[in-house]
Amino acid sequence: MAAELVSVHPRTLRIYEGEGLVCPARTPTNIRLYSENDLRRILWIRHLTQNLGVNLAGVRVLFELEERTGMRLLEQLYSEPQAVGQADGESEEAAAAPAVKPRAARRTRSQDPDRTPKEI
Repeated sequence: MAAELVSVHPRTLRIYEGEGLVCPARTPTNIRLYSENDLRRILWIRHLTQNLGVNLAGVRVLFELEERTGMRLLEQLYSEPQAVGQADGESEEAAAAPAVKPRAARRTRSQDPDRTPKEI
């Protein structure tokens, strides 16, 4: 159910849990219960990994930095490039577009558990 809410494979949720990025509560029968905060973190993880190319270790560092500083750094980073571009007189499209298109890396099955071997 939680996997469907955030559009990820259930195995991906278990990977995030194994990496310590989310920590769902458990029922007496060991069923995972994801809070609203857990779901929000999963959405951030997906955004950072898929859209910005951050690996899971980098995501962990960003989350730890947020916890240590007590600030919502990810939200500031998300809105900052748009605000900076508009302050410089650039259009929204120019601010949202990356300056250089990153080269796509080939992903293996272990890096992307949502893809089947036929898709790789």
